Amino acid sequence: MGTVIVATDGSDVAEEAASACLALLDHSERVMVVTVVEGTDPSITQDGSGHAGPSMQESEFATMRDRLLAEGQKIVDRTVAALHRDAETRVIEGSAGIALCELAREVSADAIVMGTRGRGPLRRAFLGSISDYVLRNAPCPVMVDRGAD
Repeated sequence: MGTVIVATDGSDVAEEAASACLALLDHSERVMVVTVVEGTDPSITQDGSGHAGPSMQESEFATMRDRLLAEGQKIVDRTVAALHRDAETRVIEGSAGIALCELAREVSADAIVMGTRGRGPLRRAFLGSISDYVLRNAPCPVMVDRGAD
């Protein structure tokens, strides 16, 4: 096996899923632990209407983005420590499902490993699900683990 992307949101469910799924896979040459930071769209610093000012000043946005990226790095670092194995870390920005699938294409991933909170089908229909999106759109196999019930 080549590259395995381990997607995490820092939750216990994500860490359990990563451990369980990686244990089932052959030792991969490359493990990437990844988290996605949403809400870093710089367009919120621009005035699009001509009436009200921008939602956020550029300096405020830069501070917020730096904070979110630092929190993301802490999440991936914690996950790597919990896995007790060497891994690359990456914090990417965007919509989680789309960003994970794009990264998988970019690095020619052999698999994506991720957890899910196990929402029921009705709730998932209204709220959407990152794991559902990745399962349907990833360019590689996806292992999803719900964790212990």
